[in-house]
Amino acid sequence: MLLTGLVLGAALGFVLQRGRFCVTGAFRDVFVARKTTWLTAFVLVIAVQAVGVAALEGLGVISPASDPLPLGAVVVGSLIFGYSIVLAAGCATGTVYRSGEGLVGSWIALIFYGASAGAMKYGVFADLTTWARSQTVSLTTIHETLGISSWFLVAGLLAATLYAVHRHLSVPRRPVATLPPRRTGVAHVLLEKRWHPFATALVISVIAIAAWPLSTATGREAGLGITTPAADIATYVVTADTELIDWAVFLLVGIVLGSFIAAKASGEFRIRVPDATTVLRSIAGGIGMGVGAALAGGCTIGAAMVATAQFSWEGWLAFGFMLLGTGLAAKVYIINPSRAAAGDRAPALTNA
Repeated sequence: MLLTGLVLGAALGFVLQRGRFCVTGAFRDVFVARKTTWLTAFVLVIAVQAVGVAALEGLGVISPASDPLPLGAVVVGSLIFGYSIVLAAGCATGTVYRSGEGLVGSWIALIFYGASAGAMKYGVFADLTTWARSQTVSLTTIHETLGISSWFLVAGLLAATLYAVHRHLSVPRRPVATLPPRRTGVAHVLLEKRWHPFATALVISVIAIAAWPLSTATGREAGLGITTPAADIATYVVTADTELIDWAVFLLVGIVLGSFIAAKASGEFRIRVPDATTVLRSIAGGIGMGVGAALAGGCTIGAAMVATAQFSWEGWLAFGFMLLGTGLAAKVYIINPSRAAAGDRAPALTNA
């Protein structure tokens, strides 16, 4: 059954690469470009996945745990993670699928991400993480707090998201110049044609829902996740502890494999070596991502995309503070430098 993780991961990696689905870009666009198309696509994944999770839970297929909210750890960790994904030029999924494309900077960020997450979960900082996440408040899920069925929240989120999708689709799209297609039929759609963000989101939603029963069948009752398997792989390299190898590890390996297959098949694979500044940012970003995700209880996938579909307070707070952290980093590294450069290019005014 562990091989289902590899297969599902390969499918997810293929979709992420071909759909260019990067949560960092989705969050960053809100502040830099004032656009919410990709953020809406991200929320669409949550909304559709929420339907599947509620249905699976109602049928008794899964029984996800609802832990008390480690408020401080989630807030601090999410801010660190959101800030760090701008430095690393990719979130957990973006870093993983771009590693499959041949971006050396993403390789570096991914290595330090796994290493720092491993140190926080199992290594020298494990006690700190345990202590931080033990400082909890008595909140678990939003529907439990409100005393209502989760289906009310599912229906409300789905309706609001579909309305936002409709608004975006109602705006005329600017034509994009493309090269003449070299393929036809399914090959053209899969390997050449630009994938719409919302179509990509729907496919990811199906994969995210499928992850729950497939993972549960192996004894791991959880959905998609990147941080823990990255930490497990890094720790396994040091300890050779085979108990760390589970369904999620196969999932992570599959994502890299799937993105590599997609990049090679579409002609987008190329080894790209970054400059020294990018290397340093990738290292710092990778470390920050691992630290932040360990404290927050997950990355933009495990916390902000999967836990939100369960309507946990932890997931939605992580989503909000990761978005805020990305905005802070975007202001420091993108918005302010762009304004300064624009000011330098402006002609000086002189008295006649």
